[in-house]
Amino acid sequence: MFHKEGFKIIAIASFIVGLGILAVDYFVEVIWLNKVVSMLLVGFYVLILQFFRNPKRHTIINDSYIIAPVDGKVVVIEEVFEKEYFKEKRIQVSIFMSPINVHVTRYPIGGEVIFSKYHPGKYLVAWHPKSSEDNERTTVVIANKSAGKILYRQVAGALAKRIVNYAKPHIQVIQGSDSGFIKFGSRVDVFLPLNAIIKVNLNDKVRGGEQIIATL
Repeated sequence: MFHKEGFKIIAIASFIVGLGILAVDYFVEVIWLNKVVSMLLVGFYVLILQFFRNPKRHTIINDSYIIAPVDGKVVVIEEVFEKEYFKEKRIQVSIFMSPINVHVTRYPIGGEVIFSKYHPGKYLVAWHPKSSEDNERTTVVIANKSAGKILYRQVAGALAKRIVNYAKPHIQVIQGSDSGFIKFGSRVDVFLPLNAIIKVNLNDKVRGGEQIIATL
């Protein structure tokens, strides 16, 4: 199963790879070189398919749980001053996605979207400390009756050149459902209340839509 954001790219890649294999078969007469180039084209195609995969996830909906919005590695757990929306201290949990991770973004909590803003910016590597403030990004705040307000931020990386964000102000969203996509390497930051109990450690690998990263 593939994400809808990848349909166009997959179609283009299918055409290019198919045409490339035909061209290699016709023009490259050296057998070993023919096989090597064909295998590289197929490998490229498999990477494209893997990047846009959209596996089903089984979310246990609970307003006391904050679930991982994406697959990846936990690279930041720290108390920071969140200056865009809250303008107060929050616990930041950041998850880095490599190009081989599933890149679907999912809502970490259910409720009403009360803030959603896109920021153009740079394309620093996603693990750079300033990427959360300087890179292309979107900021979304969800108001939950039990958990309060939770902010998450999609951050583009050095390869990611397009962030897709489905969260629009005033819509009701379901925890674990599809909230967007970031193409080709990125990270997501979640900003939690100071009383949140963090359930992950640095360098943990997390599974978006299922794994609990904090409780309230």
